[in-house]
Amino acid sequence: MSWLRSLDAREQVALLFVVLFGVLALSSAAMGLLALRERAAPAQRRFERAQRDLRAVWIGAVVFWLAWVSGAAGATALFGVISFLALREYITLVATRRSDHRSLILAFFVVLPLQFVLVGWRRFDLFSVFIPVYMFLAIPVISALAGDPERFLERNAKIQWGITVCVYGLSHAPALLLLNFPKLPDRGAFLLFFLVMVTAAAQLAQEAASRHLRSRPLARHIDRDFSARAWGLGVLAGALLGALLFWITPFKIGQALVMAAIAGGAGTLGDFVMRALKKDAGVRWWGNESSVTGAVGLLDRVAPLCFAAPVFFHSVRWYFQLQV
Repeated sequence: MSWLRSLDAREQVALLFVVLFGVLALSSAAMGLLALRERAAPAQRRFERAQRDLRAVWIGAVVFWLAWVSGAAGATALFGVISFLALREYITLVATRRSDHRSLILAFFVVLPLQFVLVGWRRFDLFSVFIPVYMFLAIPVISALAGDPERFLERNAKIQWGITVCVYGLSHAPALLLLNFPKLPDRGAFLLFFLVMVTAAAQLAQEAASRHLRSRPLARHIDRDFSARAWGLGVLAGALLGALLFWITPFKIGQALVMAAIAGGAGTLGDFVMRALKKDAGVRWWGNESSVTGAVGLLDRVAPLCFAAPVFFHSVRWYFQLQV
């Protein structure tokens, strides 16, 4: 630990990536060896799902590495691209009309880039209210000017919701890189890593508990497996991992435990909400296998982060009273 503390922030982050990619390489090698075994159909399906999850972790790790090596500006731009793809995936699977095109152009080519520009400029007070206040009111005005009153409220609510989740929520992830702690500078990369790890851990633990626990589901028509016990175990797993990772953050161990529980709880509930939206859209997952919509399942992967990032960001900023 004394040797780790002797390293500067950049060297610590580099070491973090060496360990992360090393663990992923070993996991991939083990998965490759297991792929040679024959197994029954149910076990094969679980194995294929584990392979998909591992590929998603690889993609997330590479994206996180690219965000770090490209600096704050590059990371903001990178998350902006991910936000664009996630919003596009969302829009392909919800019903819109020709009269919504003006609002969609505003969302993709004005709201989204401006939101991430505000993040890059560290205008945190403005970026926190730009979409919930200004764009929440602007989108219906643009739609009304199109002159189509049919299902006006429903159509605008869908667009506003997509912007809130895919743009507003995800924009808080690169904002973590720009938070500055007076006594511990350059800790933003560790905060983002902490958020991604505890959110993923909570999600995986919640899904595993849902498959193995026999509990009464909280909302049977949305997800037959989602229960209070499974959600609680997911939050607990995320909190314990956060406590183990406290040394890479500005938090003390108790603070890390609570912050990780907040992030993990928000992320798993966010994924549950997106499942309700998928039920409403009539799809099992956002990645439509027919590829007609162009959806590739990105939103399934980033949905927990879209919910956890703003809750975590504002909790950290409020608790530590950080001024920008």
